Amino acid sequence: MVRTEISLFMKNAPGELGKFAHLLGEAGINIDALTIQDASAYVQELFKARGKSLKRIASAASYNSMRKDSAEFALIRAIVSDTDRAVDLLSKNDYVFDIMPVIALQLENNPGELAKIATKFGEEGININYVYGSASSSDEKYLFVFCPEDIDLASKIFL
Repeated sequence: MVRTEISLFMKNAPGELGKFAHLLGEAGINIDALTIQDASAYVQELFKARGKSLKRIASAASYNSMRKDSAEFALIRAIVSDTDRAVDLLSKNDYVFDIMPVIALQLENNPGELAKIATKFGEEGININYVYGSASSSDEKYLFVFCPEDIDLASKIFL
């Protein structure tokens, strides 16, 4: 199923995740999935992409500065129960964020389930940019979020 992911940069400091979660929680918005990484990894990928495409988005000095500065920030990706309201709240509270479509699938919590889905992406020639997921117990389904390069094709596969 296609869902909308919110990607945002947040200061990498004690209490910041709590503020974000509290903001959504107070509004009755559930966080269905979440992943956090040091933003410097994200900037590193931008630098690599620039090298592959040979398109200069910024100068090398700017990239080095961004890499240093980005360690002070975290990149958060989240799927929430009410994206429109969450986006409104984030805007009103001056968060830097973006939204994008992703594929969110509830899978059986059995060995090999992720392999089946990842193999299906591969058979269809769809590269997966990143994935995250979790399960709370072996009796429950788990949610995996996939960011494929071709969202339109991927959405047709997993109807």
